[in-house]
Amino acid sequence: MSARIPRRFAAVPGGPPRSPWVDVAQAAAALATGVGVGRFAYTPILPLMQTQAGLSAGAAANLATANYVGYLVGALAGILVPALVRSPTVLRGSLIVLVATLAGMPATQSTTVWIVLRLVAGVTSALIFVMAVSSLLSHLRTHPAHLPGWAFGGVGAGIALSGLLVLGLRSAADWRAAWWASAGLAALLALASWSLRPEAAPASAAATTQRSSTRTHRWFTALFASYALEGIGYIIAGTFLVAAIESSAPGWIGSGAWVLAGLAAVPSSALWAWLSRRWSRPGLLCAALVVQAVGIALPALIGGVTAALISAFLFGATFLGISTIALAAGAHLRFPRSVALLTTGYSAGQILGPLVVTPLLGHGYRQALIVAAVVVLAAALAAAVLRIGFPHHMPAEHASGQALVPGVRYRP
Repeated sequence: MSARIPRRFAAVPGGPPRSPWVDVAQAAAALATGVGVGRFAYTPILPLMQTQAGLSAGAAANLATANYVGYLVGALAGILVPALVRSPTVLRGSLIVLVATLAGMPATQSTTVWIVLRLVAGVTSALIFVMAVSSLLSHLRTHPAHLPGWAFGGVGAGIALSGLLVLGLRSAADWRAAWWASAGLAALLALASWSLRPEAAPASAAATTQRSSTRTHRWFTALFASYALEGIGYIIAGTFLVAAIESSAPGWIGSGAWVLAGLAAVPSSALWAWLSRRWSRPGLLCAALVVQAVGIALPALIGGVTAALISAFLFGATFLGISTIALAAGAHLRFPRSVALLTTGYSAGQILGPLVVTPLLGHGYRQALIVAAVVVLAAALAAAVLRIGFPHHMPAEHASGQALVPGVRYRP
């Protein structure tokens, strides 16, 4: 009689059982590279570039928008060419190119070149994100929800680590060194994620058809709207929060607050995933969005060091949790390619965010943060609509991952 392998391990053909924590660690490193550093290192470096490299507020918004346009392109590629996000070669190539774009930022002072580099970084960030999340949802499907949550915490770890690097380099006041350090950090994290297992290809075309029969368009539309609005609101804060804080507080407070946001983000996804075992995902999504809106508005309405730190903590404690809940809800609804579709709506919102507030930046960041808070509250309203009749219990799945649809025969 063969020994029964515990559910917490996945069998690997020709080798010993694989711990799910290996998948968690590799996905966390990939998310730290692609999102935590690749996307968000720009936030604490931005004030240095404005004071030392002569980057204007408008040009800063253009660089952010270029990154988000690239992110949208990468997300769309995941929808139009699903094979891309199942390719280890694409994953590794994306990691290499992303590190190269970070290293290229200090090599020039051309705004045009910076825009191209941030555009390419956005494409690779999206591909890495979709591949890492799809891998988690595929390989950890039968494991506790907190495991993917810890992997999402890799984004927070990347934010905290890159923020600490920039904070440590503030005394040298060198924006170029900050980019070089970020590139080095991304390279180390990329090595840790090098062997990440992408999502497996569907067993057959029939599986896709059977899954499609369980579509729940009504709820997915509300979820899509909420997540896209969150993309608009959160990215305004994610791009300009440090600069907004530093405009009315000592310089180290802004970078310190960003590190705090990253540290708060590390356990947040696991915590929100654990809470989803006790409360409904739509209710938690609505609550997280309201808390985030309060955090974004605080520096604009109150100001001061205390408000800045509370704002950073609330932002860090919610933005990854919101992604975790939304993507898990999409997977729960079994909507085809839900991760890539939701990421596309999210990234489209991120393009709109900086564009919407750019005319307001000439008067400081207060109005921009208020706009962001209002948009996030609108996302909370969409999440409240999602609660109406949400199908909390979907049909059971076949061992292959297919939904068991009544009247459909399945081969053993």
